[in-house]
Amino acid sequence: MKNFQYLFLFLLMGCSTSKVMTDYDDAINFDDFKTYAFYEDVGAGLHELDVNRVISAINLELKARGFQESENPDFYINVTAKTSENLNNNLIGIGLGSGGRNSGFGISGGIPIGAKKLNEELVIEFVNAKTDQIIWEGALNSKIKENRTPEEKELHYNEVVKRILDTYPPNSKN
Repeated sequence: MKNFQYLFLFLLMGCSTSKVMTDYDDAINFDDFKTYAFYEDVGAGLHELDVNRVISAINLELKARGFQESENPDFYINVTAKTSENLNNNLIGIGLGSGGRNSGFGISGGIPIGAKKLNEELVIEFVNAKTDQIIWEGALNSKIKENRTPEEKELHYNEVVKRILDTYPPNSKN
């Protein structure tokens, strides 16, 4: 039953309205890039455990697509994340009112409901190992709970990485 809850969470995240944004060098033949490695300082903006989750998710996705991790790669991978506070628009309104013909009185306010949410932008960059130039970049903005379990974080990063890497290689003229 516990796994069913995570499957439901996974499906909900898949229905998200966030769109993956990509940019790439359209002069590149992406078929030439088969091996990869990660930069040593990969994961700016992420905690160490989250860096490990993201690297694991990227490895799973790329290996499933026929890419190989290598000491002498065709491209390097960099990952960055930026987190900002999301304004909570879910409020319970409270109001008092009084009125007469020529006078009026009113007080209103709102109490936020729900858990604190954060906006997270995860960016994955592929950098040509020979030229040190970015050849492809994918980014996804997500709303996340401030306090998540390790299982929720793993599911989140697996889904985000999959959605980003589903846009690679780009539909190019090559």
